[in-house]
Amino acid sequence: MPTLHLLCGKIASGKSTLANTLSAEHAAMRLSEDQWLAQLYPGDILSVADYLRCAQRIRGVVGPLVVGLLESGVNVVLDFPANTLANRQWLLGLAQAAGMPHCLHYLELDDDTCRARLHARNAHGEHDFAATDAEFDLITRHFCVPSENEGLVIEVHRS
Repeated sequence: MPTLHLLCGKIASGKSTLANTLSAEHAAMRLSEDQWLAQLYPGDILSVADYLRCAQRIRGVVGPLVVGLLESGVNVVLDFPANTLANRQWLLGLAQAAGMPHCLHYLELDDDTCRARLHARNAHGEHDFAATDAEFDLITRHFCVPSENEGLVIEVHRS
């Protein structure tokens, strides 16, 4: 039965790296929010507010696509941040709409490790978006650790 793989973790925790691994392991279609945003809104995302506005727009396209892929028998790795309760509810709803199982992969890393990885990633220019320390702090304040009480099947990854 096809499975929807979801990712939860702070900025630079390794979500996209894990998404690539999961995609290969499960012969899954990988959909990346960062890639969609970079392609659809080049140069338009200059603040967290811009990100939120643009990310909300692509949900209307990505949601039905994910449901259709799952219903067609395709495993999906959705590299979209499941970092807030509201985001997780939307993502879990996709699996429920398709009537398919899910697995939330939670990357449990401390802020200092993530911040160091962010600085290295920004220095190498290997990511579509370079978050500042202030943006890291702002976004991390909204991060909410997932709970099985949300109806989630959770696999914790620690480095």
